[in-house]
Amino acid sequence: MFSFCPLQGALSESTASQSLLELDGGVKILVDVGWDETFAVEKLRELEKQVPTLSFILLTHATVAHIGAYAHCCKHIPLFSTIPAYATRPVIDLGRTLTQDLYASTPLAATTIPTSSLAEVAYASSQAPSLNPNLLLQPPSPEEITRYFANIQAVQYSQPQQPRSSPFSPDITNLTVTAYNSGRTLGGAIWHIQHGLESIVYAVDWNQGKENVFSGAAWLSGGHGGGSTEVIEQLRKPTALVCSSRTPDATLSRAKRDEQLLESIKLCIARGGTVLIPVDSSARVLELSYLLEHAWRNEVDNNNNNNNEIFRNAQLYLAGHSIGSTLKHARSLFEWMDDKIVREFEAAAGGKESHSRGQRGGHHHDHKVAGPFDFKHLRLLERKGQVSWVLKQALEDLEPKGRVILATDSSLEWGFSKEVLKSIAGDARNLVLLTEKPALNENKPSIARTLWEWWKERKDGVATEQTTSGETFEQVYAGGRELEIADASKQALEGNDLSVYQQWLATKQQLQATSHGGSGMTWEAWTDLNDALSDTSTESEESETEQQGKALNISANIKQASRKKVVLNDEDLGVNILIKKRGVYDYEVRGKKGREAMFPAVAQRRRHDEFGDLIRPEDYLRAEEREVADRQETDPAKTKQEDSLGKKRSLIAVNAANKATNSKREKQPARAHSDEPDDASATGAPGNGPQTEEVDELDEEEDVPVLGPAKLVMTTHKISVNLRIAFVDFSGLHDKRSLHMLIPLIQPRRLVLVAGTEQESQALAVDCKKLLSAQLAANSSNESATVDVFTPPVGTFVNASVDTNAWVVKLSDYLAKKLKWQNVNGLGIATITGVLLPGGGFIPSDDPNDEGNKRQKTEEGGSPSSSMALTTVNNDANPRTLPTVDVLPVNLAATATVKAASQPLHAGDLRLADLRRAMLHAGHKAEFRGEGTLLIDETVAVRKSAAGRIELESVALPFAVGPGGGRSLMGGGGGGRGTFYAVREKIYDVLAVVPGA
Repeated sequence: MFSFCPLQGALSESTASQSLLELDGGVKILVDVGWDETFAVEKLRELEKQVPTLSFILLTHATVAHIGAYAHCCKHIPLFSTIPAYATRPVIDLGRTLTQDLYASTPLAATTIPTSSLAEVAYASSQAPSLNPNLLLQPPSPEEITRYFANIQAVQYSQPQQPRSSPFSPDITNLTVTAYNSGRTLGGAIWHIQHGLESIVYAVDWNQGKENVFSGAAWLSGGHGGGSTEVIEQLRKPTALVCSSRTPDATLSRAKRDEQLLESIKLCIARGGTVLIPVDSSARVLELSYLLEHAWRNEVDNNNNNNNEIFRNAQLYLAGHSIGSTLKHARSLFEWMDDKIVREFEAAAGGKESHSRGQRGGHHHDHKVAGPFDFKHLRLLERKGQVSWVLKQALEDLEPKGRVILATDSSLEWGFSKEVLKSIAGDARNLVLLTEKPALNENKPSIARTLWEWWKERKDGVATEQTTSGETFEQVYAGGRELEIADASKQALEGNDLSVYQQWLATKQQLQATSHGGSGMTWEAWTDLNDALSDTSTESEESETEQQGKALNISANIKQASRKKVVLNDEDLGVNILIKKRGVYDYEVRGKKGREAMFPAVAQRRRHDEFGDLIRPEDYLRAEEREVADRQETDPAKTKQEDSLGKKRSLIAVNAANKATNSKREKQPARAHSDEPDDASATGAPGNGPQTEEVDELDEEEDVPVLGPAKLVMTTHKISVNLRIAFVDFSGLHDKRSLHMLIPLIQPRRLVLVAGTEQESQALAVDCKKLLSAQLAANSSNESATVDVFTPPVGTFVNASVDTNAWVVKLSDYLAKKLKWQNVNGLGIATITGVLLPGGGFIPSDDPNDEGNKRQKTEEGGSPSSSMALTTVNNDANPRTLPTVDVLPVNLAATATVKAASQPLHAGDLRLADLRRAMLHAGHKAEFRGEGTLLIDETVAVRKSAAGRIELESVALPFAVGPGGGRSLMGGGGGGRGTFYAVREKIYDVLAVVPGA
């Protein structure tokens, strides 16, 4: 059984992706934990209901639409962090930098507490229930984000993995998952799930074509999208294919797409304008940054080009809070990129190139070859002050210079892209270049969506441009329209808002404690309390008091469900008063039972990780660091907000403050002269001048973040937009042609379409149903055969399982030993001729020498025989109730029917591409001629029909081999017999000749 339910993104304009797969036995798999730019917690309600039943999680892409809500769910949904998750290494690393950039860029990502939850608390605490204060949840810290993503299990492409299950999941021992390259993003995955007889392929947002950085999806056996028309064996004929239906409106080749982007940029910077390209911070930014960097290298470094002055005078920037970390990870993940990037990296790592191969005046003029992501012209901006400085210089330049700024995020709702847009919107020379169609939300369209709709309308005039190859593209004038922009900020809670927040937090803790078996304590609370108790027995009196206070705070929060009560009375402490309260040395134990009658003993628990005992950093602080820590702890102005959360300042924050102070006292050398490839900013371009060094050395006072409980404050204002708008599709999604070509080759038995609008999904469903039904009718000779295509809406389960003629039986021990297994494509095949008996009994025989009769007597004497199950569907089933296959008695084995059924047969599936490679390796000439015909040595032709029949034809001796093993001579002769027999031998090597049982 296989049921599918989309939780987000189906039949809508939203790009968020969440899907729930339910398999036989109650196994539930969550694929992707996506979000959109609204960050509405209501969209995660259905997911929160399914968490206690999930087995594991699969993640496909490192984008907000596929992984944006993962850290939020780990922090705010109970038990979510205990569910095993699987992804490729690039998705883990880039997903972590994406999430850190997200929470550092906008307070909206923290999400607000739902009004319905606050209304109950406000009513209980005599507050006005109509208030909507927009109270924010506590966002995950960078350390928590790192820990969440470190718990994700990394997988490799094409390597089957048996996943671990969650503590509350049914058994999944007969389930394997395999990731395949999906293209479009670094480490993006197409997941293949094998569970019993169910073979499910989950493919959302893939790209078949090769790009500058990313190779194509691994559907075809030729590798990376070319060279073959056969789908790889593991992804062929699945019982269900889950595929995205979202496709670009217009399809361009990679060369034309790149040319349009560069021509749009060149026209804008030639007139001294600024180009804003909104991008994401982890996935497609690698493709765009690589393209622009190498375009600048080709134009600036090539002195014979007449247009190099335009690019030499222009400045290229990449802005994002964590963009340096993203590029650092990209430099270590070349093996996940296209082969061209790997060769470029190997050439750069091979050494230095010399300007002169000899000595010129006794000196060599060498320079280091730049790698694919060792940028020479692209400058990184990771702080708000750097971006402001660049924009200020653009306004103050007397002779305007062209600037190209790639800034996060692509929605223009958060990140540096919004700040750049507000600065350049009033100048008609500037350009906003959109690279993908923005999503449309239910409440309010994003800024990027609004600009895209203006471009689509073409209301205020169009500037038609032409590329060097003759292709035309359009830039639309905004025409002075007003654009409403909403800015989000955090404000510390005080007064009634703080009281409501505290009451809500206490209520939430009480509900969580009740939901954990009524023990009154969550797993995290038990961990903290045990750590406090174990640390108490090893610390000094001063440290002991601190740890006791921590334990008392935890116990008070759990028992009273309120943060106002922080001290336990003597009755609550019980016998623990002897170790928890100072100055108490006696306790009445007369009439007590259990642990109350014994002196309390705290077992010292050593805290360690996989590398050994944990090191306490506070034990190794220098004297000046100790003074800073003590001064900050005793300063009431700095600790007021921290005391409201019941926590002390982290030593990590103290060390960070020390480093920031020291960095202001003594400046570091300019990054423009750094040879380290992992530096936060890349090597400066000679044409950019000294301004880039000033950007790197700029150290401004950033806004002090609001710690502790806070509320969201939204301010809106309108700006006049006079710039130009252009659109070049760089989304990297599959097009309709790829879908119409590949889906019939994949031959799924059920097709589920998600991740697209209702119009796109319905149109694709009609086309695919016609293609698959026609193919199925041709193969099965049944004109009425059809293939089911599902387009489920959000929150609706569809049954996508396939009826299979499969039964569960057990084999007798004697029969299992007689089987002769043949290996075909990694599968074991054997034929069985036996008798099927109900309930494990044996058929009686008149011959006393019959093996079955002997073993029947042995079992009657009390020695049961062992059995082996071919397929286990229900592990709880009683094996004695399963039917048993046993050897035939002598009186039945001699019948004509049994002899006819025991003839040898051929099993397996021959692919012409594999046969061609085998013949080429053997020294023969092999090439494809026409559709489905392989010609070998110009004398032997091999054809494969739609029904799977292999036809082998020679100029002198035609020969046919059927899938069932039948052979028939269709001619005679002696010409070309050497090639003919060589080809026939290779065909038989692929097919297993299974003898009769």
